[in-house]
Amino acid sequence: MAARTRYAPDRGLTVRMTATMFLLGLVFVAFVAAIIGIGTAYHASIAVIVLFAVILGGGFAIGSLFYSDKIALATAGAREVTPQEAPELHGIVDRLCALADMPKPRVAIANSNMPNAFATGRNADHAVLCVTTDLMRRLTPEELEGVIAHEMSHVAHKDVQVMTAASFLAIIAALLIRVAFYGELFGGGGGRGRGNNQNTAIIMFALMAVSIIVYAVSFLLIRMLSRYRELSADRSGALLTGQPSALKSALVKVSGQMSRIPNNDLRSAQPMNAFFFAPAMHLAPKGSLANVFSTHPSLERRLAELDKVQQQLGRTAG
Repeated sequence: MAARTRYAPDRGLTVRMTATMFLLGLVFVAFVAAIIGIGTAYHASIAVIVLFAVILGGGFAIGSLFYSDKIALATAGAREVTPQEAPELHGIVDRLCALADMPKPRVAIANSNMPNAFATGRNADHAVLCVTTDLMRRLTPEELEGVIAHEMSHVAHKDVQVMTAASFLAIIAALLIRVAFYGELFGGGGGRGRGNNQNTAIIMFALMAVSIIVYAVSFLLIRMLSRYRELSADRSGALLTGQPSALKSALVKVSGQMSRIPNNDLRSAQPMNAFFFAPAMHLAPKGSLANVFSTHPSLERRLAELDKVQQQLGRTAG
């Protein structure tokens, strides 16, 4: 079912998501084939281990999808606020919802000295938007509107659902790495039944090796998809408000302030990175290998893409 929204569709996002999902599908097929090969060659009980990981991973993924809003609010220490408590914030959200023709999310505020925002929820009818007190203190109303438009774009494009589905294979692989590690640790020693123990050790080592490779490939693909969805949210938010310059200004302010926050505070907030408007980390230099592992594009890349949106809007106005 199509999202009930006027957020501009992003063909680049669709192509990137399709390509990433296709690659993840290929990895999944290769993973299953490898597991079947291991089970056939060594031990039929490997199927039980994999089934356990799939059920547990599926339960975790479904739980995180349905309770992502509650988990995020609890992790951020945020509370929902009424229009009477935060009239200006609700006014911005109301205006953007009218522009985008989408349901209004619940609105929350986190008392934090870290300027940031996030939106999450399994769909537009069960979404929550959260901003920090420091973000509201530092940004102008136009800049704050740009940030909120960016975050609401994630809801409109069902990014939580997409990223949950994309992460499913990585969750299974991570569980199998742990199972294989402890299986080899406790089941691969010598003593009685040395032949059986050696077989068990081979099974667990092979399972762990395959799972590590699958997890690594899935992780990189998911991070690539995450970076692009941030660029897409920047673009969609800027087109909705018609003020890419305000979003650029907000990005510069937030990124500059984040660079001055102590490492300990950033590390404590990093579990929220996948949700945040700007990552809780000191940004690596442009071209650094660390950017490959980041959930967000570099500041330079985001500003460059917003420049393109500004040029696009200028041509349209002309």
